[in-house]
Amino acid sequence: MSNQAQDFECSIQRLEEIVKQMEQGNVSLEDALKLFEEGTGLVGKCGKLLDEAELKIVRLMKGADGNPVEMEFENGNHV
Repeated sequence: MSNQAQDFECSIQRLEEIVKQMEQGNVSLEDALKLFEEGTGLVGKCGKLLDEAELKIVRLMKGADGNPVEMEFENGNHV
């Protein structure tokens, strides 16, 4: 697994932990604000990683003439 994929997975896992903590409702206001700030940073990081992945996919899917090429995928592998 690439470093970007690991970063994404770790960030998503941490976001899930933050949501669980905040949903429990036993976090002080100060701690809730810190968790919210951390969470928004993680959301931004995940968004950036997804945007980078999308750009990579688009580049890979362009034909020799620069136009998009429709490709079939089966079980995550190029056919």
